[in-house]
Amino acid sequence: EHLVYTEGVGGSNPSLPTYLTPTFVGVFLLFESYNYLKYYFYIMNIMNKKHNSVERFWNEYLNVNPYNKKETPQSFYFCDTKKDADECAELVVKGIKQATATSLWWFKKNNVSLPRVGDKYIVTDWVGNPRAIIETIKVQQVPFNKITSEFAEIEGEGDKSLDYWRKVHEAYYKREMATYIEKFDKNMIIVCEYFKKIF
Repeated sequence: EHLVYTEGVGGSNPSLPTYLTPTFVGVFLLFESYNYLKYYFYIMNIMNKKHNSVERFWNEYLNVNPYNKKETPQSFYFCDTKKDADECAELVVKGIKQATATSLWWFKKNNVSLPRVGDKYIVTDWVGNPRAIIETIKVQQVPFNKITSEFAEIEGEGDKSLDYWRKVHEAYYKREMATYIEKFDKNMIIVCEYFKKIF
């Protein structure tokens, strides 16, 4: 890529290309500003729709459970791909997936509090549509290489085997740690969070 210079006064100093007149630059900047604002409002509209759908979902739950806290709990999706996020949400809806496994590294790196018994969350699909409300019933910290086949079955993903659990979770932890140029360790602590679907 290169700039085409026109000859300046005296024939030696480069100046702006001839097409970059003040009018052209002004129109260009105005057009770019318009596109940015259009994109910004588009994203805000999507976020508002997602927020409103989560709020409505929580209010539906409160209608049949009026004694719960009124504040809408945190919403999230599982995994880091649309396919996996949508599949996991469906497994929760069906009551097959009843646990999740987040590295302790992730909680510390993101300065997020560890889950506690009684915490409630709204599980969404990849694009933010609410699918279920879950409540944490047990939390354990277990080294990766000490995860049991029983836990893998309760987590309910794939064929529910320990081999499958190790394969997909090791790959996942490696991906999220690679962002910080850190390496996966089979002795790393995993926060095993058991939950039940309540709505």
